[in-house]
Amino acid sequence: MEKKMGEAVARVARKVNETVENGADSLDLADCKLMMFPIGIYKVMRNVTEGIHLITLANNELKSVTSKFITTFSQMRELNLEGNYLHRLPEEMRTLLHLKVINLSRNKFRHFPEQLTTLKALETINLEENEITDVPVEKLSSMESLQSVNLKSNPLNKEVQVIARPLIKFDLLVSPKGAHAAPQA
Repeated sequence: MEKKMGEAVARVARKVNETVENGADSLDLADCKLMMFPIGIYKVMRNVTEGIHLITLANNELKSVTSKFITTFSQMRELNLEGNYLHRLPEEMRTLLHLKVINLSRNKFRHFPEQLTTLKALETINLEENEITDVPVEKLSSMESLQSVNLKSNPLNKEVQVIARPLIKFDLLVSPKGAHAAPQA
């Protein structure tokens, strides 16, 4: 157990160091068994955060995203949080003025994260395989840059599917009628 934890910590450190040393515009901490974003990373990356445009934290064990994370990486254009245990986002999400793509698939959202509807640059929202029943269709329909919203494998209300089609100008991906999300353990 301790050996595996040590390996996970070393892996995170290696990936962070590679990003800093190479002046990369992305930080990939996918599959690192993270339960929270490591606080020490803020200090190590303080001189390069403005240049980070893509962050991948997919397939970890995150239960929340902190305000500090959002405000630190304010220049993000793409955020991949797929396969965690998230059920809400911080209000500070509204400050991500450059965010174009967000992947929140395979999490625990019961409610559509409405902070996303205020992001003018947002083009793609992936909320596949969550537990969402209702969607703010009117707010989404007023998002000028929005091109795609993936809500497949969510237990959406029938009204959402009926109301949404005439109002939207983006691709709304939903599961076929009768198909429901598989229960998540």
